[in-house]
Amino acid sequence: MLKVGVLGAGHLGKIHLRLLNQSSKYELVGFYDPSKENAEKVSAEFGYKSFETISDLIAAVDVVDIVTPTLSHYHCAVDAIKAGKHIFLEKPISNTVEEAEHIIALAKEYNVKGQVGHVERFNPAFKAVKDKIHNPMFIETHRLAEFNPRGTDVPVVLDLMIHDIDAILSVVKSPVKNIHATGTAVISDSPDIANARIEFENGCVANVTSSRISMKNMRKARFFQKDAYISVDYLDKICEVVKMKDAPEVPGDFDLILQNAEGVKKQIYFDNPSVETNNAILDELETFADAINNNTTPIVTLEDGTEALRIAHRIINCFGK
Repeated sequence: MLKVGVLGAGHLGKIHLRLLNQSSKYELVGFYDPSKENAEKVSAEFGYKSFETISDLIAAVDVVDIVTPTLSHYHCAVDAIKAGKHIFLEKPISNTVEEAEHIIALAKEYNVKGQVGHVERFNPAFKAVKDKIHNPMFIETHRLAEFNPRGTDVPVVLDLMIHDIDAILSVVKSPVKNIHATGTAVISDSPDIANARIEFENGCVANVTSSRISMKNMRKARFFQKDAYISVDYLDKICEVVKMKDAPEVPGDFDLILQNAEGVKKQIYFDNPSVETNNAILDELETFADAINNNTTPIVTLEDGTEALRIAHRIINCFGK
């Protein structure tokens, strides 16, 4: 079992603490939170050990789970890496691409592993269809959330859209060619609604929309590729795979057949995989433990997190142009 400590005991930090405490792959040593009042409250309520300083916690563990505000990710990561500790960083990996690249360089220098918390990669609906997504040429995503003051310290692109950016980059194996985007601040000082059109060198286009002032929550993605349409509902954890194949010579009474202008007939059929129930946050934390123990590559690498951040900043840089 790996000894782990959590930096940050806010909303998400408390979830991480609870899951790490019940995990068979970690021994939860404790946590650090800069708010003494919050630290005492969490410690009293759940019984987790509260450390006086970040350095005290880092010294006591093998793995540092960084669930602090984005602006502090870099400094927490640097302190942990220089102490020779593996790091799990909540998304986004850091505030700037330069910080993220320095984290990567340091992790290599000190020979430690790092993983970024892009949790939708572990969403059971996405996991069920990921292997069926082959060379998609059009992708459309909608990630809409009801307003929550938590997270408004960064643009909606870094708060919400980055989830979809990472998922898209994980299935489109081509460099980004062009980005066109627009964003609008409604209630915050930074954009609350954003839309981006990401064009890849292989011709794939992704149309990505995010809002944090919606009337209802929605987290959906649709992937279109040759002979298949794949949809993922991250929120309800359901997926759908619609495929086409050559129509049989004698179609059955219930076969759905399409015929194009050239007379080519195709049969439409459903190939919906089963969705296995899981806890995505626990999964991402435990696969990171496996990567450390087996000396394998984490599922969401520091490089993955940095590339998602790079694209997110390219989108943000389009605003106001």
